[in-house]
Amino acid sequence: MDRRTCITPQDLAEARERFAANHANAVAKNAVSSVGIRPAARVPEGVAANSLDFDIEVSQGKRCDQERSGRCWMFASLNTMRYRTIKKYNLKTFELSQSYPLFFDKLEKSNWFLGNILDTVDEPLDGRLVAYLLSDPISDGGQWDMFRSLVKKYGVVPKEAMPETANSRNTRDMDKYLTRYLRGCARRLREAHTAGTSPEDLAEMRKAMMGEVWQLLAICLGTPPESFEVRLRDKDDKVVLSGTFTPLEFLDEAVGMDLDAYVSLISAPTVDKPFGRCFTVDRLGNVEEDGTVRYLNLPPAELKRVALAQLRDDLPVWFGCDVDQSYLRQEGIMDTAAVDIDGLFGFAVEGCLDKAQRLDYGESLMTHAMVLEGVRLDADGNPTLWKVENSWGADHGRDGFDTLSDPWFDEYVYQVVVDKKYLTDEERAALESEPIVLAPWDPMGSLAR
Repeated sequence: MDRRTCITPQDLAEARERFAANHANAVAKNAVSSVGIRPAARVPEGVAANSLDFDIEVSQGKRCDQERSGRCWMFASLNTMRYRTIKKYNLKTFELSQSYPLFFDKLEKSNWFLGNILDTVDEPLDGRLVAYLLSDPISDGGQWDMFRSLVKKYGVVPKEAMPETANSRNTRDMDKYLTRYLRGCARRLREAHTAGTSPEDLAEMRKAMMGEVWQLLAICLGTPPESFEVRLRDKDDKVVLSGTFTPLEFLDEAVGMDLDAYVSLISAPTVDKPFGRCFTVDRLGNVEEDGTVRYLNLPPAELKRVALAQLRDDLPVWFGCDVDQSYLRQEGIMDTAAVDIDGLFGFAVEGCLDKAQRLDYGESLMTHAMVLEGVRLDADGNPTLWKVENSWGADHGRDGFDTLSDPWFDEYVYQVVVDKKYLTDEERAALESEPIVLAPWDPMGSLAR
């Protein structure tokens, strides 16, 4: 044994002596041990810069709450859609059902998973690919492209047409038992293949399995409506929309959003992802016939440019970020200047990795999706602070709103979704080019929850 690699009594004595020699360590110890790391690292001047005053702002309905589920990407997507309905009909507020796309996302993800299992029946069970597929087959999380696929196929419904249930508010048990069932399906399919079952018979097994998935979801979430009655009243209590609609008819009439016009832009400055190139992620998706995701990688300044352009046109912006970084959650503040972790500990902790290194070394990825609904500008028209609608209810942050500073955007915003009309001709061409395929476990394949 090389004793130079061991922690010795002398090492401990020296560390204890160095710690005691600096009075700032005692102050930090007393503060952190009493109130916790982030409250002790809170910078009041940074917090003060995050007031809810904006130069450009869209006016949204009442806050929504994803509760104990990982549906932020659905809530963010539906919030961008409901805004159009509120604006079109001059409503006080309005909410689209989040249980409705949840049902079909679980259904489609189950089918997607079984397809991947059949596609990898000859791969080793303990290999990285099959182990990855089995790890979390029907996660609550998702991407904008996956939501677009769901809505194009199934439409949307008002919240009253498919309200929340105990299992949509808290998806843990539903996910647990559906995951167990699907892993059992994977075993049956792989063993049947090994026993010589024909591809046609395997496909029939898959169909039968999907019938049982439907049954499980209907028991947990209720049966999704094929049609429903609608009565929408405006701010003056006047009926502005009434009738019977299918989900796709309601999407067309009440939302009127050209889903195919909206594209995903990412910002990942790693060596393997050059800016100006198009990317996709192997085996990431939900609706089998609609394919996988597609991203265009651009610098943060371009993401901000197009987001600002869409806000100027009075439309909110879906975005994905690593929400827990430099975040004062209770106050709803995402700002690198509002939390001084490195100053608290006296050495580089947050500052030990840059953005590319955080992605490469597993420290950061997209974890949460929300909606940009406002921006503060400096004298030159550049953004300094962004208003964010979260999906954690009105009791979170400031009436359900967060703020994120422009430097925080540079570091931790990884994706925005905008109308492709805001892209340059060169960017649109790059988006349509043959995509580079990323591995299933690449950080750009992470799902917002």
